Amino acid sequence: MAFRRVLVANRGAIATRISRTLRKMGVAPVAVYSDADRYAPHVLQAEAAVRLGPAPAAESYLRIDAILEAARATQAEAIHPGYGFLSENADFAARCEAAGIVFIGPTPGQMRDFGLKHTARAMAEASGVPLLAGTGLLADVDEALRAAARIGYPVMLKSTAGGGGIGMRRCASPDELATGYDAVARLARANFKDSGLFLEKLVERARHVEVQIFGDGKGVVVALGERYCSLQRRNQKVIEETPAPGLPPDVRKALCAAAVRLGGATSYRSAGTVEFVVDAATGAFSFLEVNTRIQVEHGITEEVTGIDIVEWMVRLAAGDRPALESASPRAAGAAIEARLYAEDPGRGFQPSCGLLTEVSFPSHVRVETWVDAGTEVTPHYDPMLAKLIATAPTRQQAIDELRAALAATRIGGVETNRAYLHAVLGTAAFAAGEVHTRFLDDFAAPGRAFEVLEPGTQTTVQDHPGRLGIWAVGVPPSGPMDALAFRVANALVGNEGAAAGLECTMVGPTLRFRARVTLALAGADMGATLAGVPVAPHQVVTARPGDVLRLGVVVGGGSRAYLAVRGGLDVPTYLGSRATFTLGLFGGHEGRALRTGDVLHVGGDDASDEPHVALELPDALMPTLSNETTLAVLYGPQGAPDFFTDDDIDAFFAATWIVHHNSSRTGVRLIGPKPTWARRDGGEAGLHPSNIHDNAYAIGAVDFTGDMPVILGPDGPSLGGFVCPATIVTAELWKVGQLKAGDKVRFRAISLAEARRLKADQEADLAALAAATTGLPPALAPSAPVAAAAPRPHASDPVLVVLPETAERPSVTIRQDGDAYLLVEYGPMVLDLALRFRVHALAAWFTDARLQGIIDLTPGIRSLHIHYDDVVLPRERLLALLARAEAELPPTDAIEVPSRIVHLPLSWDDPATQLAIQKYVQSVRPDAPWCPSNI
Repeated sequence: MAFRRVLVANRGAIATRISRTLRKMGVAPVAVYSDADRYAPHVLQAEAAVRLGPAPAAESYLRIDAILEAARATQAEAIHPGYGFLSENADFAARCEAAGIVFIGPTPGQMRDFGLKHTARAMAEASGVPLLAGTGLLADVDEALRAAARIGYPVMLKSTAGGGGIGMRRCASPDELATGYDAVARLARANFKDSGLFLEKLVERARHVEVQIFGDGKGVVVALGERYCSLQRRNQKVIEETPAPGLPPDVRKALCAAAVRLGGATSYRSAGTVEFVVDAATGAFSFLEVNTRIQVEHGITEEVTGIDIVEWMVRLAAGDRPALESASPRAAGAAIEARLYAEDPGRGFQPSCGLLTEVSFPSHVRVETWVDAGTEVTPHYDPMLAKLIATAPTRQQAIDELRAALAATRIGGVETNRAYLHAVLGTAAFAAGEVHTRFLDDFAAPGRAFEVLEPGTQTTVQDHPGRLGIWAVGVPPSGPMDALAFRVANALVGNEGAAAGLECTMVGPTLRFRARVTLALAGADMGATLAGVPVAPHQVVTARPGDVLRLGVVVGGGSRAYLAVRGGLDVPTYLGSRATFTLGLFGGHEGRALRTGDVLHVGGDDASDEPHVALELPDALMPTLSNETTLAVLYGPQGAPDFFTDDDIDAFFAATWIVHHNSSRTGVRLIGPKPTWARRDGGEAGLHPSNIHDNAYAIGAVDFTGDMPVILGPDGPSLGGFVCPATIVTAELWKVGQLKAGDKVRFRAISLAEARRLKADQEADLAALAAATTGLPPALAPSAPVAAAAPRPHASDPVLVVLPETAERPSVTIRQDGDAYLLVEYGPMVLDLALRFRVHALAAWFTDARLQGIIDLTPGIRSLHIHYDDVVLPRERLLALLARAEAELPPTDAIEVPSRIVHLPLSWDDPATQLAIQKYVQSVRPDAPWCPSNI
């Protein structure tokens, strides 16, 4: 007999594992899923998938009727239940058989007999398997108290049904037993629909050893070795290994013999596990229970025996009986498994839910998982994310490999027990094989982290310089709005410039530290206190475990404070940066501002937590923040007389602008005089004089969206169709990050030479500060390139170069756009595909040249925006290169570009389009040329 299709009645790592084995055997896996698992790997990779219902297990994975109907609908001949859910449900197994569907596992009778622990004890006793002192089912608490007095405290009060550590309570006195009896009975009734309880003598220093058995259902049962499962938390296994360390050969042999004897007495079928407790003090072992299913930790047995237990189960169920009589496997080497959970060890192992922003596992160990970046971890199921299994010739080598694997594992977006597992494996007790079931009761792994008690208004993770090089595809750099304060904070704690820290806006967060962490604040003063002691900006302090850092409302001028911690924040990189882009929902911590309950980890080991010697910051690095700010700009890219009148430009620089309340990291809006404009409309680009064809913006450009200017922020749009009369120079961009509603702003036009001097001085001050905090000599700051004679302030022409039209190419206009950008425009302001081809060819020329100093090349409709590093590639050289490029480009009508045809389903006159037009007419303007209908 052979199966064509097998339905996997489970989810998560075990569903993925079973599906993989089925495909290897040439059997088509059929998946069932809840709404929460619609995009899980086992669903996407299955031949067929059937929805069971909403996320709660009771409405999906526990619905027997729905699973049987899914099997019938997909013509699955068998069902593999995996572990958990219905895997030990005898009624489910019986319903499968009644429906003519093979249940891959033990018989319903065996599941019933072993499923109740008190009957399993009776069967073990009949088979001559040693038992702990205990009872049968208890009638009430009074009988329990009498029995406990006879057995002797401490005792374990157990539910006869269920497993996984649920329905068990340690009772060390009559009071604890009396108090716990009803609670355990309620828990058992709620989880297992059976409130039957019994008692067993509790072994204080118990070693948990289990034996993997496999039976053919005809009386032949083999033992596939033992597993050591003593590392448990709340009776839930955490780390398992095989062979069991420190187990004498005679005890190992006796354990396996007892397990085979018990399985043989019932003609056990398929895979199962017989669990024992070994007294660490005496070495005596006693029966605990039988698990009538495949176990979570079956993989370590497979690793040392070379047997695929899932394949054996499927083959046996299909009538292809494995040759068990000759199977006696010889285990080779050692294997250790660690269970990786989405839980927070710092908060009592509370489950952690959320979107996984990073998932990376090493390749040198076996990993069974169901998650990937983008997986949503919900509260509906067991929080296990993965099992990591290391196999090696010796136990110590396996330990080392597993620790290395855990160190290399990266999970972002939720808290995990990864560091906890790593620390446990590194203990002397584990290395010696001397752990017992209560070893973890008093074990606390150090966690270099802090938790968010209150998030503040808009607190995000940022890094500097942010996400560069992808402006062309619309991804902004993000990063700190006040990069100067951010870099100062990092320098104070001795971090590299790219280390991630926090940006706090207007109202700061309250944070509680779990370890010693060195930190510093910079930027606006938020009246911070650490453990009740005031912390001023630019002061380096050390937080100790339990210390609370409180940042309040901004005191005085400014709007943003920055927190740097030594070692930086350990969050995933996304598109090359750790900066948060909240509009894009990526970067930082889960792509959003912090929330109460978030936990952020600190990088490095921070061997030295003592603060550095107090430093005297240069005035330029500790500016006075006030409600009045002057911003140095370079005139352009768009100015008079093409777009504005001379009076408009004079008014722009003479005005005192007021920061609008509707300002953010996207842009800072300003209230001030309305331009009269040098033209009546935007021509082809639109009705308003501010309209132009889309071109890329510079960060810090003053963008007139209509009559209101907006200073483009680090989260702003890369392309737009509005004119910009000025761009803030690099050295003064930090000031934009400290603006808030009601602040007064003036603009001061400067020359390129002054912009270069400001930047060079700033970089030199930062280099000196970094050298003072690290003890290393300061890096030599590159000297600013020599500029041409300084132009007159704003009266100078923002147009740097004009090349007239020729027979082979359109006219070229190169505009000044701050001290780090140039805007290259082709031809007249019309929509012309030939101009766009020219832009493409110019961008390709620069891309092929691979020039150092080019940061971004962003094409517009008829323009190319170039973001460059003026120190590495001075403007003068860049202009020369542009002239060279124009000389080398072919005539416009000879340009060839790779092309392709993409067929898309298009629907023009549909309800969504009609609704969009209606909304535009109502909320924007009804008199645009494309109204009332652009269809």
